[in-house]
Order: sequence, then structure tokens, then C-alpha cells
Amino acid sequence: MLDKFYSAFLCLEDNTLLKGWSFFDPILSSGEIVFNTGMTGYQEIITDPSYSGQIVVFTYPELGNTGLNNQDNESKFIHIKGIIAKSISSFSSNWRSNISLKQYIINKKIPHIFGIDTRALTRYLRLKGVMKASISNNILEIPKNNFIFNQFNIDLVKRVTNSKVYFLNYLNLAYSSNLYSHLNYKLIKYNDCLFHQNNINIVVINFGVKNNILSRLLSYKSNLYIIPATSNYDEILSYKPDGIILSNGPGDPITVSYAVNTIKKLIQCSNIPIFGICMGHQLLNLALGGMTFKLKFGHRGLNHPCGLSQYSEITSQNHGFAIQSDFFQMHDVNNNILKITHFNLNDLTIAGIKHKKKPIFSVQYHPEASPGPHDSDYLFTVFVKLIVNMKQCINK
Repeated sequence: MLDKFYSAFLCLEDNTLLKGWSFFDPILSSGEIVFNTGMTGYQEIITDPSYSGQIVVFTYPELGNTGLNNQDNESKFIHIKGIIAKSISSFSSNWRSNISLKQYIINKKIPHIFGIDTRALTRYLRLKGVMKASISNNILEIPKNNFIFNQFNIDLVKRVTNSKVYFLNYLNLAYSSNLYSHLNYKLIKYNDCLFHQNNINIVVINFGVKNNILSRLLSYKSNLYIIPATSNYDEILSYKPDGIILSNGPGDPITVSYAVNTIKKLIQCSNIPIFGICMGHQLLNLALGGMTFKLKFGHRGLNHPCGLSQYSEITSQNHGFAIQSDFFQMHDVNNNILKITHFNLNDLTIAGIKHKKKPIFSVQYHPEASPGPHDSDYLFTVFVKLIVNMKQCINK
């Protein structure tokens, strides 16, 4: 039986109109249109809270060849507002596959359009910058101010954070398919030898945390308290954290001012190791007095080089904002309090910093990189070693 396709239209904010196809009718969805250059990882992208409110253009021309499985979701929910693809395979072939991408899209009613030249569309977005867009089965004449989603005045973090604190430990990693990580089986023996005490308490401030970040932390036999993004200073300290993770998350960090104030107090009033990832990196720098700006088309892909001097790591990235480098130059912070540890070597935006006087560091990319290169996975070991060293100093 031949597949039945329906006409679909992609309308950009600047009135550019592209025609494609969809697997069902009706469709109507709007969001910020962004592109991801990775050759794999569509399952993780669909379920990644950092993509909340965004329509994702996949530059790789064929999606769905390996289907979807029960282990690779980054959260329990679908967060993207739409999928734009050149071709979506009707069949999948992989030993872990439970369902085809096509059937998953139909079952979950995910807005989508295919038959689009996604590489040409990506070049257009690189030229014009990311913008609002809509996917529908009809040609819509929508004024700019009437798009269903507006990226710039909504706190997306409050949409994706948890409402109540929840606890995870190593047993959750052993028995939960939702916290699977292909890296854990390689590193678990090493971590057993190094951190066998199983008494490290880590508080994860959830701005939109990915399952694979939790999985990597659990592989060190740590106890995790995943707390809402709105948690205050006293609530955080009530869990007696040995370390704090500022997680990834969606949207503009400026809208998350309540977290900036909390992080600022944590820096001033405690000496707890802090590790910021992506959104956490941006919020940490805002708390330290820095400023952020919106990138023209963001960094989203699996092959972004980051480093300093003669050193480089290939990293997985997903963000639309970055730290202003003027802050470091104007206030000479680099020589007094902070040190830049990594630049994005594509555009020289700041990709990593560390505090010179406190156990604090952050990166603009994803060290858990699932999928992606594992060059920066060592940062989790650095963080846990920092915690262990700090605990030993306190106990002396």
C-alpha cells in the first residue's frame, strides 16, 4: 500500500514560503526556526528540553534510518515545535529500534514537513539569521506579531523544569532504561576504583537537564537531588550539596533572573564546587557580572571545535546565546578572578571559563555528548575530583 502524503507549507517570518509534505492533516505549529548540522541524534533532539519552542531543520538529508529506541530519549516529553527534513525514511534498521521515525511522528502528532531542501534553507538562515516560522497544511498570512510563539518574552525554563525535587542514585542507573548511557559501561570500572565511597551529594539545578547528564553523574556513584530552577539559596543548601550542577536549558538566559540571583549568592556565600553546562554556563557568567547576546544563527551540531592556544576538543553544542567577550576585556576579569579556558574556534565566542579563587567552572557545550564526540567527557571526572578534594580539605 502506498503512503498517503498531505500538502504542507513552511512560512518564515520574512514571508518566505516553502512547500513540502506531511504524514497527517491538520498541522499548525509555530516557533523559532533553527538548524542542526549533526548526522545523527534526531531522537535526542526531539526529546531535548533545550529545544523547547523551536522548529528544527535537520541538514542531514535522510532521517529515520535507525528508528527510535527506549534508551536514547533525553526526557519524558517531546519539546520541539516541529521537524523539517529533506526525507524521512518509512523503514528503520537497527538492533535497538522499537519504532520507525515516521510511525513515531504519526503516533505523537509531531508537527513536521519533509521534501524541503534543508541545506538550501540552512544557507538562507545563516544569511538572514534565525527567525520565527510556522508549519501548516494551509498557506497562512500571519503578521509578525501574531505568531503563536514568541522567543523573546517567554521564560522557557519554567516550562521544562520539574515542579518537585526528586532523588536519584546509582541504583536508578542500573535499573532504569531512561538513564542509559553508552559511555557508562566503558567508564564504570574506572569510576569504581576512584570514587567508591558512594557518599557524594550533587544538587542539579534543573533548567532543562538532559537524561544523559544525569546518567554520567550517576556513573560516579553519586547521589543526585534534581531541584526546580526556582529553588532559592536556603533550599539548595538544605540538601547539603558537595557539588552543584547548573544544567542546560532553553531560551534567553536574561529571562531567568531569579536563578542568576541565587547563583550569585552561592558564589558569594559558599565554597561549593559548581559546574555550569550550556544555559548553566550563561547563567553563571551573568551571576559573575557578565553579559549575554543572541547569536545570529546559533551553534547546533556535533562537530564544533573548542579550545585555546594549541589545544582543541570537538564538541556537541546546542545554544542560541553566548557570553559577551567585552566583559572580560573591559574589566580585566581574566587577570583577576576569571580565566577563559575555551573559545569556539569557529567564531571565537567564549566557550569555557573557570574561577581563579573558587572551585567553579563552566562550558558552553555538552560534555555528555550523546550523540557526539567524547573529547570533553573528562569534565565530569574533573568535577567529581574537585568535589572529592574539597571534601578531603574540609575533613582535615
